[in-house]
Amino acid sequence: MNETPTQDPGAIWRGIREELRTTLPASAYEHWLEPLKAVGAQGGRLYVAGPERAREWFSRRYGVAANEVLRRHAPGFTEIAFTDGTLEVSGPQRSGETSVESPVGGGGIPRGLETLDFDRFVIGSGNRFAHSASLAVAESPGESYNPLFLYGAPGLGKTHLLVSIANYLRKQRPDLSVVYTTAERFTSEFVTALRVKGERSAAFKERYRGVGCLLIDDIQFLEGKPSTEDEFFHTFNELYSQGSQIVLSSDRPPEAMERLSSRLRDRFAWGLTVELQDPDLATRITLLRRLAVEHAIPVPDSDVLRQIAQAAPQNLRRLEGALTRVTAFASMIGESPSAELVRRALGGADAPPVPEREASAEEQLERIQLAVCDVLHLSLADMRSARRQPNLVRGRQLAMYVARNQTDLSLAQIARGFDRDHSTVLSSIRRVEKDMEPGGDVHRALERIHERLHIDPPAA
Repeated sequence: MNETPTQDPGAIWRGIREELRTTLPASAYEHWLEPLKAVGAQGGRLYVAGPERAREWFSRRYGVAANEVLRRHAPGFTEIAFTDGTLEVSGPQRSGETSVESPVGGGGIPRGLETLDFDRFVIGSGNRFAHSASLAVAESPGESYNPLFLYGAPGLGKTHLLVSIANYLRKQRPDLSVVYTTAERFTSEFVTALRVKGERSAAFKERYRGVGCLLIDDIQFLEGKPSTEDEFFHTFNELYSQGSQIVLSSDRPPEAMERLSSRLRDRFAWGLTVELQDPDLATRITLLRRLAVEHAIPVPDSDVLRQIAQAAPQNLRRLEGALTRVTAFASMIGESPSAELVRRALGGADAPPVPEREASAEEQLERIQLAVCDVLHLSLADMRSARRQPNLVRGRQLAMYVARNQTDLSLAQIARGFDRDHSTVLSSIRRVEKDMEPGGDVHRALERIHERLHIDPPAA
């Protein structure tokens, strides 16, 4: 059993801060290190609490260095544990309400997108202006275009650009706090903050109103949510007045968001509004070539890439799906990709049917779950977990609804895929049916899910 050292946690932390002060810019020390306070000690750990964004930033940038300083200043201590103030941790100097917090990386960037950057973005005539504007914002946040509003159909690269801005700023401007999120997640956190109130509500405002750059994906999901819309209105005003950069994305321009208040629509148009258009043939071929290289897919000549590009013109996600289908078909029949094989795999005049194996129940469900995760920016592990956050509950409901309506799976089979019982599946389906209004959030989300699955969208 580890014994807790007897030194004063506050004095130890002050010594660590003073040593680290010499390695930090004055502004970084003031914003990120000064708000952190030692709250207790236990078993060789020094517990430090403070605003969530300060904990995240310090842990990510200086966690290792701080542990080394701790061990020099206080023999017997081994590491610093950042806490949020909810579980009891006793120490010789203080017993507090603290809980150990796992480091949160990426500032809200969904898993799988952390590696996106400007270098990986394929530039074409339909997105060149959006790419240039995004890079200008990343290089001079708060100075070039504020806000920057990107819009276009799903699968054209809006999320890629927002994440690229966030990743660029984290590397080039570590002194600047950057938060990437979605309107759906912003809404979920706001509702939770309202329900809990007190410190949680203050922490919510602190998280979003004190940043140097805020990037929000799918801002159209604020429509029809007056309370959340009002909160974002004040968040926008606060950030804009202090010169913080704001970047927003949507599936349509501000003036087309008819259910959004005019005061927000006006503010969205204060800066620069840029449309991302469908990729032209040359862009689609370039993207296919890059995907083939990244995934080690053997493509013999440009004619094969051109034929795939011509068969999937709508957006980049469908293009990737077409390449996957062609390579899977080639592997299945033991042939190399060719123009004739592309015709057979993707369809065409007089093309013979593709000999597909019927997917198992597990495979069908996972395909639907992955599509929902992609649309709602969730992880598959979270969707399958027992967690009850509103965005996860909604994701499960949508996945269950699609599975019931687009497959022959029974309620029991669907339930097993989520580790639930059939009554939960039935109530989830009924909830989606109740909430689905033409043009509403649920209906638009289902349209995007069906698009990912390449099946007909739900009726309005």
